[in-house]
Amino acid sequence: MFASAPINEYFRPTMRVSEGRAVITVEVRRDFFHAANAVHAAFYFKALDDAAFFAVSSLVPDVFMLTASLNANLLRPVSGGEITAVGEVVHRSRRLFVAESKLSDSAGKELARASATFMRSDIPLSAEIGYV
Repeated sequence: MFASAPINEYFRPTMRVSEGRAVITVEVRRDFFHAANAVHAAFYFKALDDAAFFAVSSLVPDVFMLTASLNANLLRPVSGGEITAVGEVVHRSRRLFVAESKLSDSAGKELARASATFMRSDIPLSAEIGYV
């Protein structure tokens, strides 16, 4: 599902998923930059959301999860190297999940962190949405 999302053709991320955890890695490119020559916050948000989302999705085998809220703290800019987002589930109930994600640079310096809440949708996981 992650690989088939059209937006990922642009960002070209890689992802590893285990139970309750997802790790996404992307090589920084100049076309991610804002006018001040650092990666735009839109990319930070996407990486943090994707890592948290797929950490949660690893625990939900039947339906698509929806991001209900995401609170992000942007800590420092980055303009080169590789960026890694790690998402981990910190709470789950029948319908609601909470995950935290952290974004780091190649040297391991934290760039951003987020806390996100997800809820179950009525959309079944199927080939129509790229689920294999």
